[in-house]
Amino acid sequence: MVERGAGDLSPPDDWPADPEAILSFNRMGSFDWDLDAGRLHLDRTAHELFDLTPGEFDGLPASLASRVPRIDAQRLDARVAEAMKSGSGDYGSYFRVRRRDGTPRWTHTQAHVRRDASGRPRRIVGIVRDATFELTDRAVRARRTGPEPVGRRTSIVQVATESLAHARTVQDVIDVLKDSQGLIHLGAKSLVLGLVEAGRIRLVAEGPAGSFVPGTRVTRIDEPYPMSEVVRTLAPRFIESPEEFAESYPVLWPHLTGLRITSAAYLPLIAQARPIGALGLLYHDRHGFSEEERDILVALGSSIAQGLRRAMFYEQEKDLATGLQKAMLPRTIPAVPGADLAVRYRSASLGRDVGGDWYDVIPLPGGRVGAMIGDVQGHDTHAAAVMGQLRIVLRAYAAEGHTPATVMARASVFLHELDTARFATCLYAEADLSTGVVQLVRAGHLDPLVRHTDGTCRRQPVEGGMPLGLSAEFGRLDYPVTTIELDPGQTLLLCTDGLVEQPGADLDDGLLALTALVEDGPRDLQRLADRLCAAADERGGDDDVALLLLRRLGVGAPQSGGRLQHRVTAGDPRALRDARRMIRSAVAAWGARDRADDIELVADEMITNALVHTDGPAVVTLRVLAGSQRRLRVDVEDPSSALPRRRDAGDSGVSGRGLLLVDRLADMWGVEARGSGKCVWGEFAVPPRT
Repeated sequence: MVERGAGDLSPPDDWPADPEAILSFNRMGSFDWDLDAGRLHLDRTAHELFDLTPGEFDGLPASLASRVPRIDAQRLDARVAEAMKSGSGDYGSYFRVRRRDGTPRWTHTQAHVRRDASGRPRRIVGIVRDATFELTDRAVRARRTGPEPVGRRTSIVQVATESLAHARTVQDVIDVLKDSQGLIHLGAKSLVLGLVEAGRIRLVAEGPAGSFVPGTRVTRIDEPYPMSEVVRTLAPRFIESPEEFAESYPVLWPHLTGLRITSAAYLPLIAQARPIGALGLLYHDRHGFSEEERDILVALGSSIAQGLRRAMFYEQEKDLATGLQKAMLPRTIPAVPGADLAVRYRSASLGRDVGGDWYDVIPLPGGRVGAMIGDVQGHDTHAAAVMGQLRIVLRAYAAEGHTPATVMARASVFLHELDTARFATCLYAEADLSTGVVQLVRAGHLDPLVRHTDGTCRRQPVEGGMPLGLSAEFGRLDYPVTTIELDPGQTLLLCTDGLVEQPGADLDDGLLALTALVEDGPRDLQRLADRLCAAADERGGDDDVALLLLRRLGVGAPQSGGRLQHRVTAGDPRALRDARRMIRSAVAAWGARDRADDIELVADEMITNALVHTDGPAVVTLRVLAGSQRRLRVDVEDPSSALPRRRDAGDSGVSGRGLLLVDRLADMWGVEARGSGKCVWGEFAVPPRT
């Protein structure tokens, strides 16, 4: 019997007490799909039909994707969706199951959608059965007694047309023609399919094997062959006897005698008044075609031509969009001392659905590196074009030395002023590889993940702002900065939502599943990246995927002097808190714990003075100065040119002690003019790095 968890729905009232025994006797399996829980329960026979061992199926419908060919799955999904929207709620469909050894098995399902009192679909119950023998019997009967009745063949054309509607590649069309049960029941012994290319016809499919004639894989349109004739004349050619075939095509006929052909139908495949190919259906044990049969075959040719045209259009658009996408992405990822990197990009699966996902890695001075990932709204060539411009702008702002928050704000203004209605999400991480301090800024994007050295993985919450473009439109350009420490061996994972999205699940559930996948994945970054993308492919997602993995290397990696920068805006207590955290993390990572209190207090006083006595923000920079004595320097820049002065606060004064503290605690301090503003700095002697 079907095993059920405590939270599962109870069986329907009319569900048999022991359905498995009844159905199994008739080579049928049952299933129960709980739509609320997203769980699919299969009985023992259904497991066997899908060639699954006990315990192999996890109850998730998506896990069956590897067993059902994509085009069959699309057709089946369309039937289910139609049943859920319709009033009756019943559906049935033939589909193939790919067995463990790779061979197909035709299967048929019949099911009913059950609803609650409000009409909402709650579950789908039904049966699946092995249809291989049924289809084989029909094919044998067709060969013995001739083709099935016209009404049956009309429905077969409808089935083939429906299948072709889901074809996205030329190979999909070929699969429908070769494997669909429909064409077998038309009574054809074999078929050949050719495409018109540069004034020639190239044969691309045959079925069964052996239908190709030597020397005819590529032929000219003016040669004496039936496929060439229908392409030239744009009219079908029906050959009703072996004698007619031999007389009309004496060059071709001797090669077909072994197939025992008695009649044939060659159909031009015409799209937009132009021939794009030709289809040949070869029969035996029948002679002639009635007018109604000819009309049905012509209709079939028209459906095949439209399916081929759509598939060729999708493939051309796919190539164009993919080429544009690749041109907009970085051609190479630079080697970054102190870090191990892996990047991946996987385009969407349908037509022009290649769009605005991107990644980038930017080497920065002082042993720092910038890593970003983002997604422009939309899935078309325009999204890819906007992405390319935005990526270059973000890279330029980061390379100019702006803080992460400023990089994001300026990019948002750029996108808003660009002649486009698109917005973009983005996540930017600036990492100091010598200290492990990472500053993160998020603009409407997914949170990153951090994988620890023991293999565990967690989601790293990052306080975010509005997407790029929208934040400029609504005047909300203040992007909060989240500071974390990345220990040697830890990995930062940035991705777009195509890696996370799962049918029927929200992004939070997708992030949890991704976290588990990362924990179970290999330690090698390249293999881990491949595994994550393969998992997205297995889910059959139709969105782009961009992935960036950055691992901080160990103590033996090349080390830099270290430099960090943070912007603090007046009236933003979060920015001041983040600056303090950055200072504390950097001091600890740079081996200056003994002076941590002094450095933090001096920096806090200099920042406070800048915010209180000027009208603009304060930019805090921490650096390690190499030399005869290792020193840590704190710079606080502000836009005011007025120089600070030290004064006596008196015994009861509440102000005036800031510079006194700086003077007492810092080994050296001073003031420098910086353009229209100034910089107050302090230096502290720290122990040499061990």
